[in-house]
Amino acid sequence: MKVVSHTQRTPHLVQALEALALEPRHADAASALLDELSGITVLVARRYTNDRTADGLLEAFYLTIGCVSLGISLNSKEPALPFLMKHGAELVFQMGFRGIKELAGMPAQTLIADFDNDPEIQQRNLKSLFIEICRADPNASWTGDETYRRELQIRRENHEIVACAKWLRKNHHAGAIREADLDASAVIAVAVIFAIIEDGRIVARCGQKDIEELIGRARGTRPDIEAGWQALLRKSPPEFQDLLRARMDEFKNTIVKKILSKTKSEKVIAEIQNCYAGAEQNVEYD
Repeated sequence: MKVVSHTQRTPHLVQALEALALEPRHADAASALLDELSGITVLVARRYTNDRTADGLLEAFYLTIGCVSLGISLNSKEPALPFLMKHGAELVFQMGFRGIKELAGMPAQTLIADFDNDPEIQQRNLKSLFIEICRADPNASWTGDETYRRELQIRRENHEIVACAKWLRKNHHAGAIREADLDASAVIAVAVIFAIIEDGRIVARCGQKDIEELIGRARGTRPDIEAGWQALLRKSPPEFQDLLRARMDEFKNTIVKKILSKTKSEKVIAEIQNCYAGAEQNVEYD
């Protein structure tokens, strides 16, 4: 006997069509729905696969199934068929595709380069996400909506990190940093590390000399680290404070402890440069 995992399920659109097939009185609705799906498939093939080959049309068919299924999953708590019949395949497809566009508009990582803003790159990323999440074989298990939700959570977190880093850059003590390339996690790390001094500055970028001075002052004055961090939090918008607190908790018993310890300064400097400051450091030594 073949054992089927309870986590396996066919795409929502397939479930709806199977339910529709059991209701002969809905033959006209079924015919109209299939015509609608055929039209969507052709449009998908023209834009994302190839409408002149059988393979291209088949891939477009798989993408249509997945995108309609994603639209159902993200927008309906009722069974798939009533929702699909109520809204129509085209509108439900658009619901799914809007979800993909929303995802593509958020950062996949916190290290951002200028070319990420190029329209061609953005369109390529959109297509890649569309294919990765929406491709659905009607005869196989589909988890595209689960993949979508996981990726959405990751990208929302990345979006928060990037937004916080941009704010810190804008408020950098020596003037706003405007470069398009951004190592967002490094910006936040630098700001949190330098805030231990409690001198009121927001530091979003540093060089080796800055790190040397930080270590010297911290070891010479033994600053009130919590007071310094609270000062940074008071200056920061409320939506970024939890993120900053998380970094403070993380650094308290790691790099900050090393800064205040008797570890050789050279080792601490190298660790900050290699593990925390990332691309957000001035290369030249003044």
